[in-house]
Parts: sequence; C-alpha cells; structure tokens
Amino acid sequence: MTRKWTRKWLQVGLLAVAVLLAMTVWFSASAVAPQLTREWSLSDAEKSWLTMSVQIGFVLGAFLSAVFNLADRFSAHRLFAASALVAAGANAAIPLLSAGPGSALALRFLTGFALAGVYPPGMKLVASWCREDRGFGIGLLVGALTLGSGIPHLLNATLGETGMPPWRGVLLATSLQAAVAAVLALLLIRPGPFLGKAPPFDWRFAGRILTDRPTRLANFGYLGHMWELYAMWAWVPIFLLEGYEGAGWSPRAARLAGFGVLAAGTAGCVLAGRLADRLGRTRITLWSLIVSGACCLLAGLFFRHPAALTALCLVWGFAVVADSAQFSAAVSELADPRYVGTALTIQTSLGFLLTLFTIRMIPPLADRFGWERAFLILSLGPVFGAWSMLRLRRLPEAARMASGNR
Repeated sequence: MTRKWTRKWLQVGLLAVAVLLAMTVWFSASAVAPQLTREWSLSDAEKSWLTMSVQIGFVLGAFLSAVFNLADRFSAHRLFAASALVAAGANAAIPLLSAGPGSALALRFLTGFALAGVYPPGMKLVASWCREDRGFGIGLLVGALTLGSGIPHLLNATLGETGMPPWRGVLLATSLQAAVAAVLALLLIRPGPFLGKAPPFDWRFAGRILTDRPTRLANFGYLGHMWELYAMWAWVPIFLLEGYEGAGWSPRAARLAGFGVLAAGTAGCVLAGRLADRLGRTRITLWSLIVSGACCLLAGLFFRHPAALTALCLVWGFAVVADSAQFSAAVSELADPRYVGTALTIQTSLGFLLTLFTIRMIPPLADRFGWERAFLILSLGPVFGAWSMLRLRRLPEAARMASGNR
C-alpha cells in the first residue's frame, strides 16, 4: 500500500464525511414537518416550501457560482468550509431565534444558498483525486450526501420518548454537524494531483456546456433523474408515515423506515460507482432509471400493506440515487477540464431547479387522487433520462467516459 494511495483515499474519505455532516441540514426542517405543522398550523403549500425554499436557495447560489466560476477560480476546500459554516448558522437560527414560518423559510433559503458552495466543490475535489475510478469516488461522495440527507429522519425517530419528537433538537443537532464539516474542510481537506490550474474568468462558459451535445445529453439524463429524486426523498417518508398510521402501525417505526429508505441509497451509490467504472456509465444509469421508474409505478399498490411497502421503498431508495454520481462523473469527463467545477455547478443548479416542480406537485396529487396514485407522475423522469443516456451511448465522444467504458 503506497503512501500516495493511502493519502488519496484518506482525502476522499474525509470529503465523504464532511459532505455527510454538512448535508444533514438540507432535510432538517422537512423531517420535522409534522411537528412544525402542529405548532405553526402550516398548510400543504407551506409544508412544501420547507423543502422548496432550500432548493431555490441552492439553485440561485449555484447559478451565481457558475457565472463567476467560483468553484474553479477559488480554493475549493475553503469555499466548502465557509459555505458549510453559513449553512449551519442559518439552520440553527430557526430554533435559536424562535423564527415563525416566514422567517424560517427565509433562513431555509439561505441554507440552500450556502450549500451550493458545498456539494459542487466537493465533487470537484473528489475529481481532483480520482481519474480511472472517478465514478466510484463521486459515488462515495453522493452516498455520503444521501446518508446525510436521511440523518434528520433518524434524529426525528430517536429523539424524545413518546409523542412528537422535539423539532428544535433536530435542527440544532444537524447545525452542529454542518459546523464540524466546515472545520474538517478547512483544516484537513486538500485538492488532489488532477486539479487543473485556475482558469481565467469566463461567464460564457456556463452556457457552453449546454451547446456541446455529449455534455447536454449527460445533463438531460441528470434532469430525468432529478425529476424523481428529491420529490421521492421529500415525500416518501410522509407516505410511509401515512401508510403505517392507516394500518395502525407505530409512527416511530415509520420514521425509522423513512431513514432506512434514504440510507439505502448510500449502498446504491457506492455499488453503482464501482460497477460504472468497469461496465460503463450509461449502462449503470439505465439500470438504475429502469428500476426506480418501476418503483414509481408500483409504490401506490402497496400503500395499505406497510411491510411490503417498506420493502419496495427500500429498493426504490437504493435505485433512485444510485445513478446520481454517474451523471456528474460523466460531465466531469466530457466537459472542458479547466471548468469542471463550473460544469458540475451548472448541472446541479438545473437539476435542483427542476425539483421545485415535482416537490410542489405531490401534495395536491395526494389530496386529489390519494397516495396510491401520487407518485405515478414521477416515472416520466426516468423515461426521459433513459432515452437521453441511450442517445449518449451511441456517440463517439462517449468513449471519454470511464476509461472507454460507455
């Protein structure tokens, strides 16, 4: 085992831990939506905005970062650290300042805005350490993000003995974790040997990645994936809670199941990353999209059968995010290497912008048609994503991915 190999995976591991801790603030308020609904008398629209405000903040932050090439022109680990610290502060301010619904949504927006300086720079840092195994490296990072997104549901299930768990404790605990992530990034994380030189400022590059056909198709695949992902993450825990309560099962068990569904995606990301480097990016993303799309169609059939519903949702949680890192790895391989950070930031900003529609869509569909049919519309995303990846697979430029493994 060489010192170079050890340092590489130590850095990737530290990055994964930092991302896991920082991203716990993303769904912190969404996880405690039932408690906030009781305390603040939230409407369905306001419950949706607990997540949507973070998405909007992230999209705006990512857009500005891409226009000004921040992820490529400034030290990525320092940008990561500063952004994680701001996200921690904004999230903690909700319980510390006794914010009401309006102030809470503004602080959730600021949380998302700051996280735009965490996730894309984190992917760039992984890419600076990984080349032939880039899919696996970014898969580890997205797996950490997935587990971090589920941590608030775990805290919500375990804090408190009976009744509604204390929502303030969940937000403060996740804020502390994000602050620890900032310290890790600042003191211990450094870029790897494959980091390109800082390029000149070029605001036009943000648009160029959409005119290049291979990169555009990789982004189309990502958009199909994102159409489904965050709506699934935001509402399947509530879906499980409704199903469990309707069958007379324990709400705490439902919350643990919700965490389990998101946590299953961690294994999906790691396994898919390992396989994609060997079997090809387009092949693995196609498999993932097909499985998750099928789960969109089948989930409602098991709504009144909690045990079977949990099993299906665990499969769904595994597959729905397994392909996520591979779209990012593909873009990092297809785009101009001088502007990888900008390309990844544009990709994520477009994807998270799209999630606003599907997150907001699910509650009205559940009210009108019931939870049994609410998720059917999400299957459109995997269909579009699979079509895009099939087209990308046929292009000669696809040989640039995964050391020639399309």
